[in-house]
Amino acid sequence: MASFMTDLMNSIFTPGPNATLIVATNATFASLQLCLGLLFLATRSVHFIVLSMLCAGLWWAINWFVTEMEAAKTVKEKQERPSAPGGDSALDDEGQSGEDTETEGHLSSRTQTREGRNIEQLASGQAELLRRRRSSGEAGGEVSTEDEWEKVSEAGSRDR
Repeated sequence: MASFMTDLMNSIFTPGPNATLIVATNATFASLQLCLGLLFLATRSVHFIVLSMLCAGLWWAINWFVTEMEAAKTVKEKQERPSAPGGDSALDDEGQSGEDTETEGHLSSRTQTREGRNIEQLASGQAELLRRRRSSGEAGGEVSTEDEWEKVSEAGSRDR
């Protein structure tokens, strides 16, 4: 019992579901269901049936979530393992692997072209923004706050 409690306290601080935490969660929900059942028998109140159904739904959802987490973990582990050692099945049409890796300080050509396109798109977007600013009357985008205050004070003096 002492080792279970120690494992439970340690499992709280480790990410993801583990066996000790799942056992403790299931035992807690089972005891809650037992308490709600006994309270229903003692009081014959419908409220305890509703609470029991809510408890059962939450219990099922937690167990479903744990199984989904474990399934995702196994899928991730399968994807991390190499599928064919030395085989050409991992190569695409260009004879390159689908992964863009950095080796000895050099990027693959696929990564370089992708970054080049992104830089070109960024530069064209900045040029378009600068054209919009100039067409709207802003002088190079350098409008000082003093100019803005002068506009505000002129507008205020006209309103009076």
